Amino acid sequence: MKTSFELVAEFRETQGKGASRRLRHEGKVPAILYGGHADARTLTVSHQKLLIMLDNERFYSTILNLKVGDQAQAAILKDVQRHPFKNAIVHVDFQRVEENEKIRISIPLHFTGAAVSPGVKSQGGIVSHMRNETEVSCLPKDLPEFIEVDISGLSLNESIHLSQLKIPEGVTLVDLVNEDSAVVAIHSPRAEEPEPTAAAATGAPVADGAAAPAAAAGADAAKKAEPAKKDDAKKEPAKKDAKK
Repeated sequence: MKTSFELVAEFRETQGKGASRRLRHEGKVPAILYGGHADARTLTVSHQKLLIMLDNERFYSTILNLKVGDQAQAAILKDVQRHPFKNAIVHVDFQRVEENEKIRISIPLHFTGAAVSPGVKSQGGIVSHMRNETEVSCLPKDLPEFIEVDISGLSLNESIHLSQLKIPEGVTLVDLVNEDSAVVAIHSPRAEEPEPTAAAATGAPVADGAAAPAAAAGADAAKKAEPAKKDDAKKEPAKKDAKK
């Protein structure tokens, strides 16, 4: 059975939140290994080495070699729990792999031919990816690293669905059982916002609906000025008496 990565682990006897917290302070990640007709075992792996491997796309979709002491176990990565805001791994799940038993795993989709497709090259469209991976079921020996999606013949407003993918022999698309959803399509670019008109730029009169607030504001200003005029009228007789 071909493996792509080797990860050293240790058996973990202590469990619970407190024990897991102490392990993380020591630079280790709590993990679990299950499946394969054997009891689940709790493990620890190096946080730094795990981070480096998780940066590689192939780590998620290939068979790993877990080494625990003098034992080796083929496994696949099933789940990664990350810290909400820190670049830290909280917990990982591994599943044992048996040579004669099918596995279910998500593998990446690699898109090719976008630049030469008619929809992009001559029709001005843009590529829209609906999926970047898909779940497959197969024996370990048939597991592909990725599925290639050739969109070189795709025109504007055309798409490729799961049923149109070229799947290697011995591999079944699990996602296709529920729905033959689109994987990639070429659409027209979204229309841009219209630029301001010349009338608006030069301060020309606007529509009645927009002018109404301005007119209301002018009326309020006139009302506020009226009391001041009445006060001035009351003061005029006093000025005449002063001249006498």
